[in-house]
Amino acid sequence: MHKTINSNELRKMILVGAKQLEINRAKVDALNVFPVPDGDTGTNMSLTMQSCVKEMTACQSNAFVDVCDSISKGALKGARGNSGVILSQILKGICSVVRKSEKEVDTKTFAKAFEAGTKVAYGAVSVPKEGTILTVIRMMSEAAGKIASKRKNFEEFFEDVIAEGERALALTPELLPVLKKAGVVDSGGVGLMTIIKGFHASLTGEEIAESYTETEAAPSESEFGDNSAILGMDIGEIQYAYCTEFFIINLKKSTTLSAIDRLREKLMSLGDSVICIGDLELVKVHVHTNQPGKALTYALELGELERPKIENMLEQNRQLKAKLDAEKKEMGMLAICTGAGLSEIFKDLFVDRIIEGGQTMNPSASDIASAVQKINAEHVFVFPNNKNITLAAEQAKNLVENKTIHVIPTKNVPQGFAAALEFNPEVSAEENKINMIHALDNVKVGQVTYAVRNTSLNGFTIKEGDIIGLDDKKILAKSHSLEETVLKLIGRMKEDFHQVITLYYGEDVKEEEAEALAETIAEKYPDCDVDFHNGGQSVYYYILSLE
Repeated sequence: MHKTINSNELRKMILVGAKQLEINRAKVDALNVFPVPDGDTGTNMSLTMQSCVKEMTACQSNAFVDVCDSISKGALKGARGNSGVILSQILKGICSVVRKSEKEVDTKTFAKAFEAGTKVAYGAVSVPKEGTILTVIRMMSEAAGKIASKRKNFEEFFEDVIAEGERALALTPELLPVLKKAGVVDSGGVGLMTIIKGFHASLTGEEIAESYTETEAAPSESEFGDNSAILGMDIGEIQYAYCTEFFIINLKKSTTLSAIDRLREKLMSLGDSVICIGDLELVKVHVHTNQPGKALTYALELGELERPKIENMLEQNRQLKAKLDAEKKEMGMLAICTGAGLSEIFKDLFVDRIIEGGQTMNPSASDIASAVQKINAEHVFVFPNNKNITLAAEQAKNLVENKTIHVIPTKNVPQGFAAALEFNPEVSAEENKINMIHALDNVKVGQVTYAVRNTSLNGFTIKEGDIIGLDDKKILAKSHSLEETVLKLIGRMKEDFHQVITLYYGEDVKEEEAEALAETIAEKYPDCDVDFHNGGQSVYYYILSLE
């Protein structure tokens, strides 16, 4: 029985929790309220945990403060979708308490960590909604303090906390009517419970299908690669100036594997970004340090040096910064969408960068931040084009320095087009933001896809395979015919003031089919201009825009 846990046991809890979620990812994905093929909660949460594991695995220290900071950083960098962002905040709150421990944590401390996780998660959502993952973590944290006063070992503590979590999960349909109507519990809550059960399994020794590993391609012995990631850093961020790399060959007979380990420890005392891998035949070394001479001297104790390379990262950065400053503009735009056609339209609207993503493919906060960094502008307008990406876009603000991110809350691609059309380089960023947000109100959007299961929702009895039409809130039309569903959807959405109807057809629709449908719509609505474009998007046969 574990009355306390140390940092190694915390690492294992995260590893097993991530693995348990990956095993059950498809089941969590399937708990989608709408019967459309875009259930991705399990995938988003699993990718968030995988990023967490990757960052934690790279942490070479076993101090609680370092392990916890790596967990928090990895979760934030990998946060995808609303569920992934909220999960990252739960982990951040938990780690904010655990990181203060010296060597071991007891159940009372972990109960306080649960409370902090709840507080941080609720704080990350502008309008917290009960009946979701938030309810599950809140009810568990509220019970954890009382449980910890009775349960001194972690196995029993987690067993009781999990029982409370299951009770909270069962309540979610009562708190959120749309869940009750669909006959499911909250998918984010299920994902969280899967992770917590993994924590419990790691302590009880319960077997899982396979151990969780992060595999990466082994570095080639013939090349080191480049320093492109370093070049994007600001001078103020570079603590160690010299990127030092070399091989150790013809190792001395007295050299042992332990000696290689000791070299790694010495290098870690000299700087960071340490790689010291190999065997008694060949060792590869990489370190960022202000004392490259010492690094070389330490290595010579083991054998001969080959292909030493020392690069001054400060000077590289100065040169790049001077070039970027000369080319920098005041404002830029970033859009998120899926489909080659939609991407091309954004490019035609002078959007600087496009990230592939949308339903079933929510980019992480780190993905968005990385793309923003590549836009050489002081202000960057981000168009999420999906309400499940907006939170990640907001979190990206915490990962970007020296730029201002303006998230325009576009729920779909046509709103993104409308926002981009409003961009005016001659006015201020604030005025552009106001104009872009106002433009969203002028666009009404519908989407047409197929049902992936039988259900009753929004007054419709849906059968698997039905063609269904939705606006941004509910199902408005259904039939067995794609054309019939599109016409019904337009009929439900169109208002007298609409003058333009635009169809963006997906990858499963032929151009001639879209053209014929556009002609039919034009005949039915002679007062409107009707146009069609190849969007190339997956999941949705058509995206409709009424303006």
